[in-house]
Amino acid sequence: MASSSPLYQQIQKHLLDKIKSNEWPSHHQIPPEEKLARDFNVSRMTANKAIRDLVQKGYLTRQPGLGTFVTDRKAESSLVEVYNIAEEVRLRGHRYGNQVLICEAIEADDEVALRLGVRLGSRVFHTLIVHLEDEVPIQLEKRYVNPRWVPDYLDANFTTHTPNEVLVAACPITDVEHIVEAILPEAQAAEWLSIDTASPCLSMIRRTWSGEQLISYARLLHPGERYKLRSSMHRELS
Repeated sequence: MASSSPLYQQIQKHLLDKIKSNEWPSHHQIPPEEKLARDFNVSRMTANKAIRDLVQKGYLTRQPGLGTFVTDRKAESSLVEVYNIAEEVRLRGHRYGNQVLICEAIEADDEVALRLGVRLGSRVFHTLIVHLEDEVPIQLEKRYVNPRWVPDYLDANFTTHTPNEVLVAACPITDVEHIVEAILPEAQAAEWLSIDTASPCLSMIRRTWSGEQLISYARLLHPGERYKLRSSMHRELS
């Protein structure tokens, strides 16, 4: 029985099936528009729309003069901006989920006091959350928040709202500091991320300010094989 879906969507499904089954891995060159148009007996414009939509969704990338290739579908975050990880996952066309491991008030130890700019032993809020993309762990977030600036932080429902969403709603972020290094995970972290202790990870320390106030200090751990960080710069020519 013939499919009732639009022809460009049938082409998209064919391409996505190849990509998601890993028959076409990252960097694989897909057939050109002309061949897809012939194979599906459609116009080149229809084939172009199918490819263009998948480029916009991040599954494919065009390289002028070379062709169209399957993108590296690792999760990606910016080193310059602070985005909501749930929104990042959804924009890639995937399902976001999480596991809330800890949500508590604690006394700041030496490191937390130094990083968060509070007195040793001060009461701070602490959350530990595993972020998932299509049920696969992509980030372990260990976050400390100054309750003076976000007093209702622990009352949030972190199964439906990420810490980033809660913080931005309470205190718009104006400044951010990132420190990134490559490390091997400790045994417990590796278990939460469903990886081996020999698997390299990207560790990011992030501190965020709202005006003059230091709001939050977080340690974000990403499996290296599932995640990448991006930075860009624009400079005007003189």
